[in-house]
Amino acid sequence: MSATLELAMELIRRPSVTPEDAGCQALMMERLQALDFRTEPMNFGDTQNFWARRGDAAPLFCFAGHTDVVPPGPEEDWDSPPFQPDIRDGLLYGRGAADMKGSLAAMITATEAFVSKHPDHHGSIAYLITSDEEGPATQGTVKVVETLEQRGEKMDWCLVGEPSSTSRLADVVKNGRRGSHGGRLLVKGVQGHVAYPHLARNPVHEALPALTELVAEEWDQGNEFFPPTTFQISNLHAGTGASNVIPGTLEVLFNFRFSTETTHEELERRVAEILDRHGLDYDIEWTLSGPPFLTAAGALLDAARQAVRDIMGYDTELSTSGGTSDGRFIAPTGAQVLEMGPLNATIHKVNECVGVEDLDNLSRIYERLLELLLT
Repeated sequence: MSATLELAMELIRRPSVTPEDAGCQALMMERLQALDFRTEPMNFGDTQNFWARRGDAAPLFCFAGHTDVVPPGPEEDWDSPPFQPDIRDGLLYGRGAADMKGSLAAMITATEAFVSKHPDHHGSIAYLITSDEEGPATQGTVKVVETLEQRGEKMDWCLVGEPSSTSRLADVVKNGRRGSHGGRLLVKGVQGHVAYPHLARNPVHEALPALTELVAEEWDQGNEFFPPTTFQISNLHAGTGASNVIPGTLEVLFNFRFSTETTHEELERRVAEILDRHGLDYDIEWTLSGPPFLTAAGALLDAARQAVRDIMGYDTELSTSGGTSDGRFIAPTGAQVLEMGPLNATIHKVNECVGVEDLDNLSRIYERLLELLLT
């Protein structure tokens, strides 16, 4: 059993359902302290985080990730208990195997191997680890980054261990993510009896033309790195449940995934223009989960491509697809940010798993990345 596999199994055994950490970070900090890292717990609210750093010089390379996992769902649906790691047919099964305890294990063992070979490496190595990525993400990475910014501690490069691969390990590296901007729209009408519609005002009927226009709108055309911005309605709710009552209000939940071709302020303005043009009586609340970010070029991207080529023997593909990640909190500081980790085919699913061989190769890729940047 390799060191990476053994550590991944130790992490999976800890039932760290968000925002719980269940001792994962203590295990990681212990390993890092043995390498002369200064470890600093940074806990906010119910969320455990830590910052660890080896060295004081620039440039600063940071591994970022999370120890929390999503709930496993009914355990009876799993072929083996979700928090009892099991190896079958070359795959390691368990909640968090791919998202992202396997990556965390590979980071640690890669760092151990690198420091053993290069104890006097250039620059510094850091870790930013949270237990609040799968939850609201309000007390985790965003808070640690705020603290680092306040004291002028800047990352130059950051590698987030999110599961980015699709068909084979490291075939895809995420060099950016779309922004996420959500809205809660409340359209106001007048409740009444369906037999007397002239005495009521149906907000569903009034809102439908505006919603249709929002769905059909072209927000932008995207660019070389990002697909066009998309608008999706995720929930509609109106009425009392009785078929003979015209509802008094309509609630619409929606979300934009937007490119660097627009801003959340521009999206808000254009939505308001459409709603106002249709004469709706409404209130709207906006929630910005994160702006888009992009690492289009630079030393980190060059090193990541070379590391994959050196270890795996093939070229990686760049992508900005998928949901949000904690990279959205780090990129605004000016750091180059990439995401690279295991296959994402089973993340958040029953019987989540990661290839045993992939874990070892991921550790080698991370180690090679450190060599290219810090030696």
